[in-house]
Amino acid sequence: MTDPLERLDRLPIRDNLRGLRPYGAPQIDVPILLNVNENTHGVPEDVRSAIVEAVQGAVAGLNRYPDREFTVLREHLATYLGHGLTADNIWAANGSNEVLQHILLAFGGPGRTALGFPPTYSMYPLLAGATGTEYLTGSRQGDFDLDARITAGEVAATGANIVFLCSPNNPTGTALSLEIVAEVYEAGEAAQAIVIVDEAYGEFSHAGTPSALELLPGRERLIVSRTMSKAFALAGARIGYLAAAPEVADALRLVRLPYHLSAITQATAIAALTHSAKLLANVDEIKRQRDRIVSGLTEMGCPVAPSDSNFVLFGGLENPHAVWQGLLDAGVLIRDVGIPGHLRVTAGTQDETTTFLETLESLIRPRVS
Repeated sequence: MTDPLERLDRLPIRDNLRGLRPYGAPQIDVPILLNVNENTHGVPEDVRSAIVEAVQGAVAGLNRYPDREFTVLREHLATYLGHGLTADNIWAANGSNEVLQHILLAFGGPGRTALGFPPTYSMYPLLAGATGTEYLTGSRQGDFDLDARITAGEVAATGANIVFLCSPNNPTGTALSLEIVAEVYEAGEAAQAIVIVDEAYGEFSHAGTPSALELLPGRERLIVSRTMSKAFALAGARIGYLAAAPEVADALRLVRLPYHLSAITQATAIAALTHSAKLLANVDEIKRQRDRIVSGLTEMGCPVAPSDSNFVLFGGLENPHAVWQGLLDAGVLIRDVGIPGHLRVTAGTQDETTTFLETLESLIRPRVS
């Protein structure tokens, strides 16, 4: 059979897309799925009922286009975030990936550049490429952290039009200080750089870890991106959003597709936000399991990156693929993110965590370097 990339290459696609593979983690049907940072606790039954009721109400009007401005949803999101934000500060789309795509469509494109700091979210270069934006890379320290002075210097030196700061960073779990965000923003002044702080996992941060939402006042080029996929356990609903100056949302209106958020999506998100306390009740338990994973891995001798997220990156593996396969054979799927000697695991339920730790210990004891 002909390789799909060979068949694709016969088409007149753009040159910068040739040779690329679509984003996607392995989708394998096993008992324990800990590979894509989902909330494995699911949606509580009473919240499911509320969402179903809201969707039933929306179904009655499916012959009409939805609210193009998703006004009620923006009001609910602003209330949830706090920090004095209003609906004018909010934008939403079908998952945070579409939010990021809107930003790149509005502020990137041919002749413009975006700067990321790998290892980081692998969709950044793909989104940049899809919008014709050149993707540049900066550096991280040995502990996967960013140094404020070095990072700001790279932002200034590259003159990037868009800067991606992921906090907590995927796949490492490391969080950024507000000092780094502020210095990066200042360093991007000459190029009028849009600075995106991707806080998709922000709700899982340790107590006292600040959010870049605190820095929004007076910084019209700063954007804080969030999602309802993780802490809200709504990955299947595809709801992402951002907070920024009102003029940012106005810019994104120029590039969004008409009526891009369906009535079903809006109804689901509003119902979920109305019951946010119940949906977020499992966050503390997930954080406990994350910290339990960190402790267990440390006891096994595996170096662990400090995590403010619902996942843990761990290293010290002579053959990470063999460990990944061994876990899979035992019914546990985690993620090989391509960092030599490392694997990443999502914090699941207590039982899932126990199975992962016990299985892993039987596999890695002779393989930890």
